[in-house]
Amino acid sequence: MKIETATFPPPQAIATELFQFGFKQVMACLFGGALLLGMLLTRESATVSGLPRNDFLFLYAVGLQLMLIGLRLEHGKELVVVIAFHILATGMEWFKTSPEIGSWQYPGEGAIFRIYQVPLFAGFLYSAVGSYIARAWRLFEFRFENYPSVAWTIILAAVAYLNFFTHHYIFDMRWVLIGASFLIFGKTFIYIKNGDTHRRLPLLPGLFAVAFAIWIAENLGTYARAWAYPNQENGWQLVHFGKISAWYLLMLLSFVLVSLIQRKSLNRSDDANSLCIHVNPKKSMFHP
Repeated sequence: MKIETATFPPPQAIATELFQFGFKQVMACLFGGALLLGMLLTRESATVSGLPRNDFLFLYAVGLQLMLIGLRLEHGKELVVVIAFHILATGMEWFKTSPEIGSWQYPGEGAIFRIYQVPLFAGFLYSAVGSYIARAWRLFEFRFENYPSVAWTIILAAVAYLNFFTHHYIFDMRWVLIGASFLIFGKTFIYIKNGDTHRRLPLLPGLFAVAFAIWIAENLGTYARAWAYPNQENGWQLVHFGKISAWYLLMLLSFVLVSLIQRKSLNRSDDANSLCIHVNPKKSMFHP
């Protein structure tokens, strides 16, 4: 492996790399960003083009997905993630918005595209997260060091998903699960390709950063009146900061789901010696 000693790059190089990083991030969250924009633009409308707003948002989300596929901006593996996450999310939405639970609700009446009280566009809110991770994985060419046992990651993700249901009846395990994620992923590093450079970063802070970004998007979504929490029924309020912990667990679930269709990037790469790393890792870059 070719190792370069760490030197402080010139300002132009920093600006170029930041632009490349930002552009790839925009491309990765293209679906989620466009979906959020649609919610904001229809904030004051009960109907859009003669359709109930929730139905319009569903057809708008389907149209976005078809457009991304047609432009080849969404690949087959990424579409699998979107569909899988949509199914998992719709089940959770049905439970969370049921009268017995009432964690949040979707304003608007008369929607045709719905399952009981859940408008079908709601599933796209979650699949947008899975789409972002899948697209970022491809665009940044993710590789990993000290990746844990796949079996342990599946167990963690499965229990995290179940906890979204069971915490209404028994002990809320979210902090136990977050602690378990530190034990499982604490030594894992991710390598992202930005331009011609591979950067080595700890995985968990990256997941927390994305969870924080989703929390910001959630505040914009509730401001757009796409859904509302009980404390927002009489007017918009900032979503409680503690929701970031729930989004972090959702990030873990999304990440593990994508990892199952990207197994090759979790294993030792035969091309490791050809990569130019601007750090001095103590271990091999890729670890099974």
